[in-house]
Amino acid sequence: MTDASATAPRRPGEQTLAALGMSAPAPDPADASPHTFPGGGRWRTEVPSCEGPEALAVVLKEASRLDVPIHRISQGSGVWMLTDAEITEMVEATAERDIELCLFTGPRGTWDIGGSTRTDSGGAGLRARGHDAVAGCVEDAVRATELGVKCLLVADEGVLWTLHRARAAGLLPADTTLKLSALVGPVNPASFAVYERLGADSINVPSDLTLDHLTEIRRVSATPMDMYIEAPDDLGGYVRMYEVAELIRRGAPLYLKFGLAKAPGIYPYGHHLRELTLATAKERVRRGRLALDLLARHGADGDMAPLGSRLPGDQRRFEISS
Repeated sequence: MTDASATAPRRPGEQTLAALGMSAPAPDPADASPHTFPGGGRWRTEVPSCEGPEALAVVLKEASRLDVPIHRISQGSGVWMLTDAEITEMVEATAERDIELCLFTGPRGTWDIGGSTRTDSGGAGLRARGHDAVAGCVEDAVRATELGVKCLLVADEGVLWTLHRARAAGLLPADTTLKLSALVGPVNPASFAVYERLGADSINVPSDLTLDHLTEIRRVSATPMDMYIEAPDDLGGYVRMYEVAELIRRGAPLYLKFGLAKAPGIYPYGHHLRELTLATAKERVRRGRLALDLLARHGADGDMAPLGSRLPGDQRRFEISS
């Protein structure tokens, strides 16, 4: 019989620190998330900020070269910043590799004419201001799904509820998944549960949440959680690679998002940002390889969800009244 202690994941620096009398307390089994993705596995991977077919090609080529498994690729500028031909090319390239493609929906407050988002308070932030902004998000959702996109990124709770109702009514495909943006992510278990009930199938949480915060959320919801392992500067610039194993233990089912700190923003993307976008797309994949290497060195790289899996499992929803 194999000695379980010989195969158990180890913490960074564990053996050396133990020899110096500086051992960390043993992990508390009560802190561990009991949840998994449907079909098995506790973590999936995501490469964000993939802003068009050319950036996607760079990501796919680099992922093949570095052997980085990818479950989902997401884009941040929005459906409205892509032509039909560009969306179709991205859909076909990801479908060929059984990768989920997620595109952002519609207008958002930070690009609107409202001045409050440019004040120190940030105003209403990313939310869709007014009926027309909601309508733009809905238009994006309908157009994207008609072109074969199966995952939509949302940054407004009203848009989320509207798209969930449209999905329930058959106005969007039933297998469409709705992903909540990191730019409006919940910071406590009560708000996380509300977003689940509004229709979210995958919820970004801010990358500054503590391990205890993740455990608190997992006590109320099994909805897949997305988290930047390395966050862009406008989300804090946090780099949490050495915590990946513990983030999975506490937060599963968890999407590991490979972002990039110390890089200029690229939203909304255009060809004037081409060289920067392609270079940062390539580096995000490399950052993913670094995180996965850490997991492997610590014996914690098991329990990855099967490649090609994308569905979130059963979620709890608010009742939709007629």
